[in-house]
Amino acid sequence: MEIKRKIGPKLGDQNSEIIKNDFKPKLFEDQISFDRMRTYRLNRVRDQLIKNDIGACILFDPINIRYATDTRNMAIFSFHLMTRYVFIAANGPVILFEYPKCEHIYENNCTIDEVREVTTWDHFSWGNKVYEKALEWSKIIDDLMKQYSSQNNNIAIDVCDPAGINAIKNNFNYKIINAQKFLEIARSIKSADEIICMRASVKTAEKGIMLMHENLKAGITEEELWSILHKTNIENGGEWFETRLLNSGPKTNPWFQECSNRIIQEGEIVAFDTDMVGPYGYCADISRTFVEGRKLTNYQKKIHSLAYENVKYNEELIKPGLSFKEFAEKAWQLPDNCFDNHYPCQVHGVGMSDEWPFIAYPNKDYSNGDYDAVFEENMVICVESYIGEKDEKEGAKLEDQYLVTNNGLELLSSIPLNLV
Repeated sequence: MEIKRKIGPKLGDQNSEIIKNDFKPKLFEDQISFDRMRTYRLNRVRDQLIKNDIGACILFDPINIRYATDTRNMAIFSFHLMTRYVFIAANGPVILFEYPKCEHIYENNCTIDEVREVTTWDHFSWGNKVYEKALEWSKIIDDLMKQYSSQNNNIAIDVCDPAGINAIKNNFNYKIINAQKFLEIARSIKSADEIICMRASVKTAEKGIMLMHENLKAGITEEELWSILHKTNIENGGEWFETRLLNSGPKTNPWFQECSNRIIQEGEIVAFDTDMVGPYGYCADISRTFVEGRKLTNYQKKIHSLAYENVKYNEELIKPGLSFKEFAEKAWQLPDNCFDNHYPCQVHGVGMSDEWPFIAYPNKDYSNGDYDAVFEENMVICVESYIGEKDEKEGAKLEDQYLVTNNGLELLSSIPLNLV
């Protein structure tokens, strides 16, 4: 299929609003009803349980817990130790099992019916008593299921180690189902309050990006530059970064090299992907490619222009009702010498982290991804491009974040893709 190339504005044009230095995410808070947002999200989870004949779910993933209950506590710690989880009955209470001595944190949260001290079975806490404690935990779950889901033995669990899963399977008659699908689908359609939260996160990221742009100069390390965005996020109520993707010069090709103490040189290209969990727990996922000295070489201009063209072409295709497969068939075609280094996806969802859908570059029979669903109104998505020619030393990464509306895409980010 012939693809018509879309020519973007001249690189360096400044034709949209740049973030003001006095921006604060708290300016958005008067527009957000947190109880309404919490109720919406919990109902989205319960709707998925009921629709899929699930009696209850048990969530360990801190992002899923945050979505369903709007509670957080030592999130990164909880990613690798099962220090907290939540039991949600499809037609019953929400019971949060919380780290010891932390019950007081959630006194006024409308989603939580009860807080109990957590029962864990990780080796860090229990050593050789892991299986004994996992059995104790499984008995607690059995009691809850008998009390709140006596007619439905289907339990959905998102992430849980083999000791816990086997304790339930070997001792009780429950069918265990992967909860992640139900949570990803629930999270994919945003409420009006969630969209305001995402706008605050994006604006926070863009404030940090502009500070990075202002401070990019030869002699600074990648990590020094990257720290500016981290500082901006934390001081504006943000939370963490999912990756360390800021690279300079020859580290920009291939992509997926982590930020380091490499010193940025004169005239070098600098590419980054924010992957930032910002205010209210929502993700700002934006990529830009700058150049030290703000003057692109001819080769840098070539790859940057291709990445720009890629994003702008694909953003015009997306609207509610368009299937993922049709999008993949019509999407911008990478030059042959860039395909080996292509980014894993063309479009992905975003909310409290990168989320479903994930639309890959398709193979001939479309068996390398999920192309069955369609874009829906109030999804929030990112359109990605990475241009890195095989055997070349530089690459360009661009990405913008959008709300799917009934008229197409609304751009949430305001820093121009062509700002270098």
